[in-house]
Amino acid sequence: MTADPEHPVVHGEVAELRRRLDVAHARVEGGLALLGHRAEQTAKDLDELSLRVVALEHTRWPLPAVAALTAVGALVVAIWQALGR
Repeated sequence: MTADPEHPVVHGEVAELRRRLDVAHARVEGGLALLGHRAEQTAKDLDELSLRVVALEHTRWPLPAVAALTAVGALVVAIWQALGR
């Protein structure tokens, strides 16, 4: 590399710029690694949550069945009261 005689290349400044570039590159790589780790953890948490929701959906009573059982129970009590008097 040839230097312009009016603007001599200062090796210390070039070394400092290289060092700053290396530090910035390391920060970017560290940030990307952290984001990747967080994305993996979020995906894992989402999978676990999906499994829990599916398990809860399978164990809950359907509302129409609960309403039908309540109506039948009310009908039985009404008939029993009507016949009991």
